[in-house]
Amino acid sequence: MSQLVSHLIGVDWGQLFSLDTPLLEIIARGSVVYLTLFFLLRLVLRREAAGLGITDLLVIVLIADAVQNAMAGDYHSITDGLLLGSTIIFWSFALDWLAYHWAPFGRFIHPPPLRLVKDGQLLRANLRKELLTEDDVMAEVRQQGIDDLRAVEAVFLEFDGRMSIVQRDGDSSRKPERRVA
Repeated sequence: MSQLVSHLIGVDWGQLFSLDTPLLEIIARGSVVYLTLFFLLRLVLRREAAGLGITDLLVIVLIADAVQNAMAGDYHSITDGLLLGSTIIFWSFALDWLAYHWAPFGRFIHPPPLRLVKDGQLLRANLRKELLTEDDVMAEVRQQGIDDLRAVEAVFLEFDGRMSIVQRDGDSSRKPERRVA
């Protein structure tokens, strides 16, 4: 009985905090996954990230997975999971820091708004580029209480996937909770 109790509450502290995976492998895996997903999302899914920035979304998903694996025992070591999480946080900070300090990189990370409507007319080439339909734009316009596109001076797709609408009378509106789908 005492052996069973010892087995159930006994913790192998050495294994719990040991480094099971080589340090450089953890850093390389975290870096490759984060940077690959970041650039793919940045280039392909601009409109899908509304509400959260791409880096925010990646950090949440990847950190959750990294920490979950460490907690579930897949790594057998908390240290491995913490190092992977730290690598992901590092890249998130590094990309934001580079975007702030180096303008060309900042334009890649946070590109200028893409105009979808100009003087009440849809810019179909830009809609096609982002795989948006007229119905997608009109849904956003109606969310602002506008039922006729001719009352809109401009609609912009922002870098985070949200649409900004500028009415002809000069009022501009932005719905931060609205996700473009």
